[in-house]
Amino acid sequence: MTLPLRPVSTVGALADALRSRVLSGEIEPGTPLPEQEIAASYRVARPTVREALAILVHEGLLRRERNRSAYVPEVTISDLNDLMYVRRPLEDLMAQAMAGQRAPRAEAALHRMAALPLDAPWSETVAEHMALHEALIEAVGSPRLERLYGVLAAETRLGLVRLREIYQDRDVLVREHRELLDAIADGPEDAARAAVAAHLGHSWGADDPARAHH
Repeated sequence: MTLPLRPVSTVGALADALRSRVLSGEIEPGTPLPEQEIAASYRVARPTVREALAILVHEGLLRRERNRSAYVPEVTISDLNDLMYVRRPLEDLMAQAMAGQRAPRAEAALHRMAALPLDAPWSETVAEHMALHEALIEAVGSPRLERLYGVLAAETRLGLVRLREIYQDRDVLVREHRELLDAIADGPEDAARAAVAAHLGHSWGADDPARAHH
C-alpha cells in the first residue's frame, strides 16, 4: 500500500527563511529561537516550527539542548583555526588531484556568486562560496574525501558569516576565487597547492590573531 505523502512545503519554506537569517548574520550566535515566538512571527503552527528547527539542527546550523530553545552555536576564532587545521590537508589533496584541470561546477558557482545582485543577502554569497569549494572536492572523485569534507560544512558556513566584515565589496571575494580556480587549472601541482594554501591563509576578521580561511 502506498502511503500518502506529507506536505512539507511550509516546513521547507520556514527552514529556508531561518537558514537565510542565520547565514546572513541576522540571528546572532547564542540567540534563542523559541518555538512559540517563531510560530507567531511566521503565522505557522508550532509543529511546523519544530520540524523546521529540526532540519537546521540536523544541518549543524542550530543547536538544541534539553529544556532550552534552539540557538545558533558560537563558533570562536579558536574553533575556526582548528577547523582550518583539518581543512587544509583535505584541500591540499584536492589541489594535488585537480592541478591542470577545471571543475565545471565550481566555475558555475563562481558565476552565480558574481551575478548576485548588490543587495542580495549575505547568505546567498555563503551558499555559492560553499558550493564552489564543495564542487572542487567532489571533482576529485573520492567519496571518502567528500564525506570528511562534509563533516566540516556546518562550521564552515557559520564561519563564513564573519566574512561580511572583510568582504563588504563582494567583487574582491569573486576575484580571489577566480584567481584560485585559474591557478588550479593552470597547474603545475606545486603551484596549485601553493595557491590553495595561500587562499586558505586569509583572516577570519575581527579579533583573529592568527590566519585562517576565507
